[in-house]
Amino acid sequence: MPEARPGPAASSSLWERDTEIADVVEAVKVLRADSSSSGSLLVFSGEAGIGKTALLAEARRIAEAHGCTVWSARGGETVTSVPFHVIRQLLQPAIVSLMPEEAREYLGDWYDIAGPALGIAEPGDRQADPQGVCDGLVAAVRRLAKREWPLVLIVDDAHWADQETLQWLAAFAERLDDLPVLVVVARRPGDVSGERARQLEAVAAGARPVVTLSALTPDATAGLTRATLGEHADAPFCREVWAVTGGNPYETVELLAKVQDSELEPVENAAAELRALNRSARGRGLVARLEGLGIDATRFAWAAAILGTGIGLDLAAQLAGMQHDEAVHCAELLGAARILTTTGPASRELSGGGDLEFVHPLIASAVYRSIPDALRTAMHGQAAWAVTESGRGAAAASRHLLEVHPDDDPELVDQMRDAAREHLAVGAPAAARRCLERALAEPPLPEVHARVLYELGCATLLTAPATTINHLRTALDQSGLDGDLRVDAVFRLSQALVHNDQLDEAVRTVDTETARLDPGPARMRLQAVHYMWEGIHAGENHVPGRSRSLAELVKTCTGRDNSERALLILRGFDAMTRGESAEEVVELCDRALVNGRLAPGLGWTDTEWGIELLMMLGSSYAYADRLDRAESLFSEALRSYTSAGWSGGHLALAHAFLGLAHRRRGRLRDAETALRESLRIAERVGRGLPLYWSATCGLVDTLLARGDVQEAWAIAEQYDFEPPYPSTIVLPDTRSVRGRLLLAVGRVKDGINELEAAEKAAAARGHHNTVMAPWAFDLARALASDDPARAAALATDARRQAERFGTDTAIGEALRCAAALESGQRAVRLAAQAVTYLEASPCQYEHAAARVEYGIAARSVSELGKGLTLARSCGADGLVARAEEVLATGRGLR
Repeated sequence: MPEARPGPAASSSLWERDTEIADVVEAVKVLRADSSSSGSLLVFSGEAGIGKTALLAEARRIAEAHGCTVWSARGGETVTSVPFHVIRQLLQPAIVSLMPEEAREYLGDWYDIAGPALGIAEPGDRQADPQGVCDGLVAAVRRLAKREWPLVLIVDDAHWADQETLQWLAAFAERLDDLPVLVVVARRPGDVSGERARQLEAVAAGARPVVTLSALTPDATAGLTRATLGEHADAPFCREVWAVTGGNPYETVELLAKVQDSELEPVENAAAELRALNRSARGRGLVARLEGLGIDATRFAWAAAILGTGIGLDLAAQLAGMQHDEAVHCAELLGAARILTTTGPASRELSGGGDLEFVHPLIASAVYRSIPDALRTAMHGQAAWAVTESGRGAAAASRHLLEVHPDDDPELVDQMRDAAREHLAVGAPAAARRCLERALAEPPLPEVHARVLYELGCATLLTAPATTINHLRTALDQSGLDGDLRVDAVFRLSQALVHNDQLDEAVRTVDTETARLDPGPARMRLQAVHYMWEGIHAGENHVPGRSRSLAELVKTCTGRDNSERALLILRGFDAMTRGESAEEVVELCDRALVNGRLAPGLGWTDTEWGIELLMMLGSSYAYADRLDRAESLFSEALRSYTSAGWSGGHLALAHAFLGLAHRRRGRLRDAETALRESLRIAERVGRGLPLYWSATCGLVDTLLARGDVQEAWAIAEQYDFEPPYPSTIVLPDTRSVRGRLLLAVGRVKDGINELEAAEKAAAARGHHNTVMAPWAFDLARALASDDPARAAALATDARRQAERFGTDTAIGEALRCAAALESGQRAVRLAAQAVTYLEASPCQYEHAAARVEYGIAARSVSELGKGLTLARSCGADGLVARAEEVLATGRGLR
């Protein structure tokens, strides 16, 4: 069989890689063909030493030969805990080459969000949203790609990339359809677990199938041996090279280099010596080779292994305890021994201006593991001190402090708390959690212990509510949390319990702490939190007298502080859901504002109260026919979260509730757009959460209003819009919307059952707002034929409740329902009255529906025409079709 030889430009590690190289060439040519083309992702997988790094080096050479810009980075075994480490390698050189004003111009609004993660901008005062930072990094590369096209990104050893980089890479890979960038990734199979493993799988999902690199065949090994040692290498010797190395390209190349160094003749008689030579090239043999270079070189190599990647010569020298000239000499020795190499021109690197790196990750791992355990731990402590002294900050030093044994050191606890704050400020809560867990292990002083637990609970609130619950409960059981900090810890514990679907326990936790407090702002804050959690509870275990006690508490509130303002909002929301006077609802909500705006400390990105309270405020306005104020609030939420880079659950809810405002106004196209965006984000955050239900329910409701029943049903099926429902309130009412959907698809019996369940749930909670939960209107229409008496009773009671609430929308909708149950002139009169009320309402879809129904009942071309015009402006295609059909027949119209 002929020996498989690489192309003339290929390195010795690229034997039998023709197919993979061809894939790279093809991908580069496609990239260069059109700046508006889709991007692509190549993922190469293989065991250590299989030739991944050599293949990526060839990919770089090919890309640069075709005129591409290439940015590259690699993960490191000892730096997986450093957030954004790999993406900083990847992007920082390109961004740093820009002037500061150019970088800000290219990144635009994302500069302040992604800049801190990249190390080119100072973090802001508040905790960054991890999803927002991830989106900002995606946007950063998107914008830079337009400037640098054609752009190729290369990530080696992705299995050792940090979690934050992998989150970005997975998100970026999803967007390559409309982004002309080629991404080439190499990783080992396995070797990673947990969240990083999930992110790696998400990256691989975007690749045209992952290519698994195979070991060299005996023929290729023979060809490589003869290319390196000469054509006189005989067949038995070549076979033994393959047997010793297993066809591993790295081991093969290293072994052949050792053969050259030892001047061994490549013939059968010398083949027996190959195994000993191979051992000296790796593992303990490599360590022995290192030790043979002398104690100074060994100490310098150890220092480099402790520092990991991006090894600065001066910092390594400081850690090794030697002068600059000694360090240069050691680096040269290690370079000649193929242990260390430079990332640029040697003259520049060895002057201390650049970085060193290990020739291969296997060498780095072997050197690191050869350091005696106690010495390795001590060196990490020294590295932390050196990094801190160099001005790089607590976060940079923290990865070394994570490796230091606990020793009752208060200073280390302080350093790790500082590092956690730095990590949170750039959007790396997982790194913050590791630092605070390490601080707890030290352990902290008794007077500090509870505060560290509190900080750890806050850091894990959104990512691990169950863990947060344990930390905060332990903190509250200890001394050290007093005053406002203790109250805040109780509030955050209750938040975690709510997120963990333990709403009853959240209320009990708040009540227990409230009972300990004397009257004052702190007690009032927790009282407000109690009513907030009860207010969003969708269960049927309604607390008797709750609304009455809330109303009594609010009587003395003037809105002088945020606790009082919160109680006013909660009372307004409670009154709205119960269908009390809409005028009183608006008056209560208005008193919670300061000059018509949210009070300082009560804004959308303020964390003292959470998003739930302000959603209650906006919803109260929306269902009380003050859609101007609702839309203003929800638009402000969207702006606030977008500018702050909060692109997770908060942004999903902002889109959902803005969609609700559009739906109430009758802007059905805008509502559908907002709700689809909300659902897209909610899907990314995680199914089953309340925000996911809000987006799904709102979208189904909007699609039904548009008349697109088939799409509404498809959405419901795709996103599991069916029982069991969440334990928190969803707006609009889930059972009412699903009941209407079932009726629309012809499942009348199921629809009636769902609406009757909505009736039961509303009665149990005392929710009598016929607009927020419009089950009665649909149920009355569904029962009109088979049970007209009950249908009439439902319509009559709904009208009474609507008149109690008093909005034009509520009364108009009740009249529409009543008209649908009647015939003749009585139906015409009721339909005309519905038009009168809904014409004064801000809800244009309901007005359009009333006009069309009145036109049909009165057989009026004029009214049908008005209804048709309104329906078209709303985007109510189903209503348009109905009106056009009646007008087209023309029978009986005048």
